[in-house]
Formats: sequence, structure tokens, C-alpha cells
Amino acid sequence: MTEDRVETTETVPGFRPDQLQGFRIGVTSDRRSGDLIDAFERRGAQVIHAPTIRMVNADADDPVIADTRAMIAAWPDILLATTAYGIRRWFEVSDAAGLGEDLVAALSRAEILVRGPKARGGIRAAGLDDAGMSDEETTASLVDRVLASYPPGLTVAVQVHGRIDEPQLERLRIAGHRVLTVAPYSWRTTDGSDLRVQRLIEVACSDQLDCITFTSAPAVEALFDAADAMGRRNDLLDAMTDRVVPAVVGPVTAAPLLAAGLSPLQPERFRMGALIRLVCEHLERTASDGLRTQHGRVQLRGAVVRIGDRHVPLTPAQVAVFGPIFRARGAVVSRDQLSRILVGTVDDHVLDMALSRLRTALDAPGLITTVVKRGYRIDVLDG
Repeated sequence: MTEDRVETTETVPGFRPDQLQGFRIGVTSDRRSGDLIDAFERRGAQVIHAPTIRMVNADADDPVIADTRAMIAAWPDILLATTAYGIRRWFEVSDAAGLGEDLVAALSRAEILVRGPKARGGIRAAGLDDAGMSDEETTASLVDRVLASYPPGLTVAVQVHGRIDEPQLERLRIAGHRVLTVAPYSWRTTDGSDLRVQRLIEVACSDQLDCITFTSAPAVEALFDAADAMGRRNDLLDAMTDRVVPAVVGPVTAAPLLAAGLSPLQPERFRMGALIRLVCEHLERTASDGLRTQHGRVQLRGAVVRIGDRHVPLTPAQVAVFGPIFRARGAVVSRDQLSRILVGTVDDHVLDMALSRLRTALDAPGLITTVVKRGYRIDVLDG
């Protein structure tokens, strides 16, 4: 299921064009991805767009029309409206088939329950009104409301979306309700010819990404499936546990991440604007936790190092080496650890070249010190 809500980014306070300078953010959504991408890029972030699923209309309108005719004939007692887009497209297809007025008439006598405020807007745009909203803006809580407030044996119409949530429909059937569904659109995983998802996984696993945003649970599942196919699922989970922050728009989207043992960022209000604000605040907070060195305060902002008043952009290989050293905060990082991060195996020549180029780019002699026979550390000042 998906949280189908969007707020304009202008509602997000604290805008600065350098707010996310140096940070790299992955965006996995398809529909309305432009809102997220524009908001992050206008704040200075580098965005990698890799939609893991696509929202598509039904292959043909015939199934939607057939389901609509069944609902008109049944005159349902309850309608569960889950998304604004789904409601809107349903009525568009019905109008085109000459069923619009009959559908409105059939639903006008039903108790209409909506999953969230945007679904409510879709219902009202159709000239109808609802009798209430789910407590948690989820399909499960919408079904909870039906089971708690209505007697068994009713006809319940459900506007489903994306991937049909069969467990929730089965709860209604077990309670004795007759369930009718209509699916105006669906989710589809992107095919293998779209290499953007593979690239997103690779950069996440190689310490070249700071955050990945999700606006639907199927998008999370599709990313995990793609990582499985590449043999990188464990690497991806490790990265999202340690270095790459997963950020979601609401609890439905968070569920598969939580099930995988991850702790995603999640705004209190399930809105796109709230998600943008939370990501900005989190990344700025991690960057503000700098280190005191003889060269001044050092901060790592994604692919940019701030040394005093200087901003030093790093290449992906340089980030892969400097990141672990910086996060160790003065503790020693072994050569073996750095080599495996950089090239996937221990390779002295590759590591030596990467360290040499990193030190040249930083232009801060003594900032990265060699600890003989042990590894490397950043030379932090006490206190």
C-alpha cells in the first residue's frame, strides 16, 4: 500500500540553497517523484532517481467497467476509498462508459469511509461525502473501523490500489461481509532494461549515498527484490543500517523496512512536505557533528568535506576511504577494512593510490595519520 499524499515543498521551513550541499539522496518513487527531486536539488543535494516500481492504469478498462457494473447492481452498504488518484480514475472510466451517474447514485446511499484526507478530497470531487476517516490512515485501520462499527452481512465495496491487500479483504469476508473490489490502477516492478535501480544499489553499498526515500511499501519490496537478484541484499541492509538512512512518508511504507530490521526516518504527519523537512533536518544534524582538528573543524557532508572555511569535493573512491576514517572519530581504521570497502578485496596498491589522492585533495597535512601496522586515523584534538 502507499501513502498517496503530497504537500508543496514551499510549506517546508528553513529553505537554503546550500542546505543539503554535498549530500546524495536516492528517490525510488515514480509518480510525483518530481516534487521530491526538485525539493532536494534546490537545497543543493545530488539526487539519484531510480523508480523501483511504476504506477500503471489497468491494461484495459473492461475489468474496471465490469467491476463498476457489479457495484451499481449491488448498491453497496459501505465503500472504502483508499486513494485520491484511484477514486478519480475510477470515476473517469465510469463516466467514459456512460456509468458515471449510475455509480454516483449507487454510492450516494452507502456509508463511505476514507483512508486519508486526499481520498476524502477525491470523494468530495465526485459530488459525494464520507462518513469518516481511518484512525491511522492505513487500509488495516479502515477495516478495523468497519469491523468495530458495523454489523456483519453487509456488502462492502473497496477501491483497491497498487497491490491488492488480500489479508485485509479476507478479514472482511471472515466477518461475514460480501466484498466487491475495483482496481483502477496497479504497481509494476521496473524491468531489467532499466539499470537505474542496479546503480542505486551499487552506490548505496559502496558508501556513495546518504539517504534513500520511499513513498510506498511496494517500492521498498521491489528494491529488496532487485538487491536479491544482484546478490547484494545483505550488503544493502548493512549499508541502510549503518550509513544510508532510509526515509519514508508513513507507517505503511515503513512496514517492510521494519520487518527487515531497519529503523527508517518517518514524519509524524504523513505528508511529502514533512518527509522533506525531516530528511533535511536529519542530514544537517549529522553534518553539524564535526571534529576538532589542528586544521579547524572538519565536517563530512555526503561527498563534500568542510575543513574550516574550505569546501573540498571528493570523488566516490575518496568518500569510500574518508567516510569510515571520519566516522571512527579518531579511532584507528584498519587497512583491510578500507580495502574491502574500496574494491571488495584486500588490494594494497589500490588503497595506497586512493589514500594518496585523498590526502592531496584534502590539502591538510597530518589530518589523516598512519598508525604503523594498524591502519589510519583522523588526527582530532582533545576536548
